[in-house]
Amino acid sequence: MSEHHDDHRDGHPVARFVAVLEAELADLVDAPTWSLDAGATADLVPRLARVVAGVQELEARMVGQAGDLDLPGTIGARSLAAWLARVTRVTGGEAARKVRLAGDLAAHEPTRLAMASGRVHAEQARVIAAAVGDLDGDHAQWREKAEAHLLGEAAHHDAHDLKTLGRRILESIDPDRADEHEAKLLEAEEARARKRTAFTVWDDGEGLAHGRFTMPSAQASMLRKALAAIAAPKHVRATEGAGTYEFERPTPEKLGQAFCEYVERYPTDRLPSMGGTSATVVVTMTLETLLGGLAAAHLDTGVALSPDQARRMACEAGIIPAVLDGQGHVLDLGRRRRFHTPAQRLSIGLEQQHCQHPTCTTPAAYCHTHHTTPWSEGGRTDTHDAALLCPFHHHQTHRAAHATGATHPLRT
Repeated sequence: MSEHHDDHRDGHPVARFVAVLEAELADLVDAPTWSLDAGATADLVPRLARVVAGVQELEARMVGQAGDLDLPGTIGARSLAAWLARVTRVTGGEAARKVRLAGDLAAHEPTRLAMASGRVHAEQARVIAAAVGDLDGDHAQWREKAEAHLLGEAAHHDAHDLKTLGRRILESIDPDRADEHEAKLLEAEEARARKRTAFTVWDDGEGLAHGRFTMPSAQASMLRKALAAIAAPKHVRATEGAGTYEFERPTPEKLGQAFCEYVERYPTDRLPSMGGTSATVVVTMTLETLLGGLAAAHLDTGVALSPDQARRMACEAGIIPAVLDGQGHVLDLGRRRRFHTPAQRLSIGLEQQHCQHPTCTTPAAYCHTHHTTPWSEGGRTDTHDAALLCPFHHHQTHRAAHATGATHPLRT
């Protein structure tokens, strides 16, 4: 809060308002809110939102005035946003948003007046200004009518819905060109999204990798749906057993695990080649580790794996196991054809009909094709050395094999 003011500045209506607001807010610092009943609280919250919107509009005008007076130049700031960030101690991103709002309101007087009166808030004002600004060329004549229409809709819709309405604004005022206009907007939006697409990942040295990505909304929705399917309770119960999923809604942890499974199971034959070979991850391990030893294994990318995870990945994922002798020489490089072909899968399904675990009758369509003789131990990918296992019993079989040291857990 400001402690003192120059008289000539306080004579301006804006200065007087700010001074009164500062004083009134100072008096309310210790005012209790617990004494307000439900009716009063429900009335005051939206009223305060309208007051905040009016103050933000006034702030936007003052930011614009700071630009007109070249206040950034007085401290050597490179831009109005940089100056605003410095004098108000907000982040650069927030300062940039405030500067853009000032420009939007200056260019759209009806929206500015609506925000000043508290009828729209800053988020809605930005969307309305953007939608009206998109009406260029042959559609420029409709800007005034479009702005009035969206300001009316703002009483019933949030900024997200207003953006959708803004994209289809011509349906109300120029129906014949509505589809063409929306298509152009979507194409421009998608082009901007492609340019901003990014992916970074880094390892913390403690067994975890952290990342950040930015991707177009369409691809993000595809990824979200794929992970939701893998993390769905039905799938998790099938692979992990009953009682392993406490909530119907996937948690961030479950979605993270689903993302790991998604990466592991992506078909390697769909990836482009790198250096003359397909982009295949190779697990290197000693023969002792493959047969149940405790030494760590390594990916060809340099990442170390526990013996258990290495054996699991060598069996279940699209990975080639490389077995080394004591001097690190390659004794055997696993074969690439690990998955059964569709024809083989059909033949096995017709013959076995269901999961081959003694207690299970899960139909073949819902089963995995398991190598009776493990692939990592020379098992063949054919119809004779294969057994149908439901996801749950497939996982259980590999866990049991590791725990007991049994090489062929399904054999009697």
